[in-house]
Amino acid sequence: MMDKIGSIHKKRFIFLLLDNFSLISYACAVEPLRLANRYHSSDFYEWKSASENGKTAECSAGTNFQVDMGLEETNRGDTIIICGGINVKDHTSKAILNWLRREARRGVHIGALCTASYVLAKAGLLNGKTATIHWENYDSFEEEFDEVALSKSVFVVDENRSSSAGGIASIDLILRFVSDDLGQDLANTVADQLIYNAIRTERDGQRLSIPTRIGVRHPKLSLVIQMMEKNIEEPISPSILAREVGMSTRQLERLFRRYLNRSPKRYYMELRLQKARNLLMQTEMSVINVALACGFASPSHFSKCYRSHYNTTPYRERGSQGSRNVIVKAS
Repeated sequence: MMDKIGSIHKKRFIFLLLDNFSLISYACAVEPLRLANRYHSSDFYEWKSASENGKTAECSAGTNFQVDMGLEETNRGDTIIICGGINVKDHTSKAILNWLRREARRGVHIGALCTASYVLAKAGLLNGKTATIHWENYDSFEEEFDEVALSKSVFVVDENRSSSAGGIASIDLILRFVSDDLGQDLANTVADQLIYNAIRTERDGQRLSIPTRIGVRHPKLSLVIQMMEKNIEEPISPSILAREVGMSTRQLERLFRRYLNRSPKRYYMELRLQKARNLLMQTEMSVINVALACGFASPSHFSKCYRSHYNTTPYRERGSQGSRNVIVKAS
């Protein structure tokens, strides 16, 4: 789409809606474009929705949307944005992958919202590039696509590829495009209209800070938890964690008991089991490999700890996820 407004080229976005796409991510991408047109007093941005069947797509909230087009050839100056959501693997078809590869060969900028970075990576379009994905899918993505430099930023733009982490992070990505195309002043005006008073950049992380997440502002406690989160595969002993922050093991125990009502060992175990559950639900890794990736040398010990925390075994968890996926595919 290379029509001109005065001396400025118009820009068109094609939003590919996967079934079960995140409605908030999609809406937060489209609204800034509409407002940019309003305050630029032009139709600089155009957008169309697309789906694999060319007719409808259903969001994760259950609402069906009529779309404008199917997997058709786009214009060279277009930007394709894939809108992902839950069960993204189930909705990543060969037809979609082939379409994206074809459009990429033509030089089209292709981006991803929420979990759709998985689709780009599966198509091989993120090899050697930096990308981001929703934090809940970070571990499984990292295990499957080691050729992608994965970031925990709210969004990433790497040459002709872009990605945002989902939720309202779409606003930040689109405001980056608006700033590049029409200037930072206009991007700020759009943010004001959205009552969005803290535009984030690629340097901003997705998740709340550790003190905010745990509801405690204690620098040494936050530092220990940060070390735990970075060392899941090879857990660090409480004595070493304590020494790293200048405390005794007993002082560290009292700190965790006081603020988190559990021991450091228990808290660490819960972090490891949470990652294990994400890997079981989102990847096809064997249970043994999941155990190893989460610091368990023995599958039987892993199974015992998992059952104690989640009241089911890793094998049953994997089986129940498979059943849910069958239901999704059949519907």
